[in-house]
Amino acid sequence: MSKEDIVVVAVDGSDASKQAVRWAANTANKRGIPLRLASSYTMPQFLYAEGMVPPQELFDDLQAEALEKVNEARDIAHEVAPEIKIGHTIAEGSPIDMLLEMSNDVTMIVMGSRGLGGLSGMVMGSVSGAVVSHAKCPVVVVRADSSVNESTKYGPVVVGVDGSDVSQQATEYAFAEASARGAELVAVHTWMDMQVQASLAGLAAAQQQWDDVEREQTNLLIERLAPLVEQYPDVQVKKVITRDRPVRALAEASEGAQLLVVGSHGRGGFKGMLLGSTSRALLQSAPCPMMVVRPQSA
Repeated sequence: MSKEDIVVVAVDGSDASKQAVRWAANTANKRGIPLRLASSYTMPQFLYAEGMVPPQELFDDLQAEALEKVNEARDIAHEVAPEIKIGHTIAEGSPIDMLLEMSNDVTMIVMGSRGLGGLSGMVMGSVSGAVVSHAKCPVVVVRADSSVNESTKYGPVVVGVDGSDVSQQATEYAFAEASARGAELVAVHTWMDMQVQASLAGLAAAQQQWDDVEREQTNLLIERLAPLVEQYPDVQVKKVITRDRPVRALAEASEGAQLLVVGSHGRGGFKGMLLGSTSRALLQSAPCPMMVVRPQSA
């Protein structure tokens, strides 16, 4: 099934969700595509014993409350982009199920994250964590404290490039976003070759080795970017080759950016946790909204 060219944003009435709506409206507007507001409601289990059927009025009230949140989000989106076309979806059940189902057919899903997780060090909420890990389309997480503001909305789009297939997919998305936004693209490639060890005796030789490796890595990066540079001649590209850990290098490069794009290999150590360690760490440390691209076959 072909995907519908549309941006979906999760709506739950929270401040983080409102930040996500602003970001999503701006993105849909720049891409020239519609925005869909997605909200859900669930019947509180503690109100009714198993087997009992809640009255229809209660469903109506929950649906009306969800619609109220959607209408508030619609107003916020129209403040950002008055001409944008906006639709909405309200579903009964888990927001995770709703968003994962929608991810089969849409361009991207945008979510707010309050930055409060149940796990120590896991700053994402459980819903955003699950959707990012399993969605079939790119997911953008807009933390409540990482919104694009007046000083950063013209900032660059940053992408991590490591030579893998999923990194190539992420780079394609990053170029498309940079082109739609009229933004500079910053391509960051990190490398740490532990076999090149600098000792006092061999410092000059080691430096020469580092220089050779850096030159080699630069050429590889240029080679990987070449087809996209040709496809998007309007996008100004800055290449960053750094001898650093990916998380630190990408977080640093993202200061003042309007979007960070990373591919996630999804080889996590936990069953069901399909995010790689780099993307997981960045979701809590990146200073700007972040798009996670997972392998299309996943």
